[in-house]
Amino acid sequence: MTAKLLQTLPPDLDRQRLPKHVAVIMDGNGRWAKRRGMPRIVGHRQGVDVIKDLLLCCIDWGIHSLTVYAFSTENWGRPSEEVDFLMVLFERMLRQELEQMGRDGVRITFVGDLDPLPKSLQAEIQRSMEDTKNNQAVHFTVAINYGSRREIVRVCRQLSEMVETGELKSAEIDESLFEQHLYTAGNYDPDLLIRTSGEMRLSNFLLWQMAYTEIYFTNTLWPDFNRSEFHRALLDYQERDRRFGKV
Repeated sequence: MTAKLLQTLPPDLDRQRLPKHVAVIMDGNGRWAKRRGMPRIVGHRQGVDVIKDLLLCCIDWGIHSLTVYAFSTENWGRPSEEVDFLMVLFERMLRQELEQMGRDGVRITFVGDLDPLPKSLQAEIQRSMEDTKNNQAVHFTVAINYGSRREIVRVCRQLSEMVETGELKSAEIDESLFEQHLYTAGNYDPDLLIRTSGEMRLSNFLLWQMAYTEIYFTNTLWPDFNRSEFHRALLDYQERDRRFGKV
């Protein structure tokens, strides 16, 4: 694996300055399809292929974690036909790609409120996490039915219940304990967030975790995002001076 990485990493990227964890807001699938006179679902299908290639790119270039914003708590407000298609698409992708992800060494994790999802999708999610839990090439986290505000409120409720039952004293609550109760507990905070399609907002994504994340916006629509675009984002990241509030 090391020899492969040395051969495939672009020479203008510094391995020591690569982000360990990249998060992505995959925006623009619908607009990509509309510009081509096609239904929005075609854009979502194309977007899946981009995810697969980006995962391989992370493996090739030595980026340890990739998190994608697949479906937010607000996305339920989209047309029911599109929501239903997305649920089927998620399930189909897991069924079709799980074996290959296993061969590639992908460990997949899902974060968010999974209970409202279709039962068949929940079953595929649990199977995929169990089957890949020991893989180490890249940690692929999928945020589905995820909202950061809801996540933070959920942690507050859990900790308050522990205080009420005497399991925890309020004075013991600190940032470290809080983080242990987030969906993302145990993973690095993102070093870099990429948002496609020209939108410049966080959209309720990983608000706690991205306190010091570098943010990169691109006008490229998600289905057109490729290794060259990813390369450009990483080059921009390497030019940042990350001080984390210090001098």
